[in-house]
Amino acid sequence: MEPSAIIAAVLSVVNTSRLIVHLFQRQMQINRARRQWKLREDMNSERGTDLSQSTGPRPVDIMVAMGHVDPVERRFWARETSTDWWDRIVLQVWDESQWLRNFRMRKGTFLELCELLSPAMKRKDTRMRAALTIQKRVAIALWKLATPDSYRSVANQFGVGKSTVGVAVMQVAHAIVDLLLSKVVTLGDMQVIIDGFSAMGFPNCGGAIDGTHIPILGPDHQGSQYINRKGYFSMVLQALVDHKGRFTNINVGWPGKVHDARVFKNSGLFRWLQ
Repeated sequence: MEPSAIIAAVLSVVNTSRLIVHLFQRQMQINRARRQWKLREDMNSERGTDLSQSTGPRPVDIMVAMGHVDPVERRFWARETSTDWWDRIVLQVWDESQWLRNFRMRKGTFLELCELLSPAMKRKDTRMRAALTIQKRVAIALWKLATPDSYRSVANQFGVGKSTVGVAVMQVAHAIVDLLLSKVVTLGDMQVIIDGFSAMGFPNCGGAIDGTHIPILGPDHQGSQYINRKGYFSMVLQALVDHKGRFTNINVGWPGKVHDARVFKNSGLFRWLQ
């Protein structure tokens, strides 16, 4: 027999063996899932559980039977953590200076922000756990944005999971962009701003503009484009403020290597001034 024929025969036997093993394992998973389903049915019938709304196996049982998930029962849905620091100390004991130092805003401003964001951040309780309050999610996001703490550190501080911190930060950020950005960051009355700068010794000035670099992790593609002149990965944030230091226009997202002049020339502010 030719060597190529021998190799083909061996590969055929190996592939057939793999297929048999795969089918055997899947059948074992299906049988195990059926036994677990039968056991739950028996337990429910003994407790007198109303199954009138049930039309068949749950989606998770179907996924187990199809081999998409392992038939392992969860022992708990969330680890028990302490929230006393937030509930009893921050909300009830902290004064205005502590709020301003740690959250970069006073408690009254924080509560007003929560009220403004509530339409986009309302969540319902589930059968497994109660939803985090809007105040707590906003506080988690502000703490993460205002401090250099890691997600794990913030999670331990507020008594939540590390992934919950990441979700809260993104939820609050999206809610702010959707509900507040266009209302809060506006050019306003230019004559008032010009008069304000004139009183400070800067006549005919409609705003103070500058750019800053926001540090980021190096992207997988075109990473060199994000290395700024200081040698680290960043995105450029261009900001315009009025005579009181309030943001009136922002532009963010250009790679750190791009010069401030190019960012300005391609911004909506430049087009508006033209």
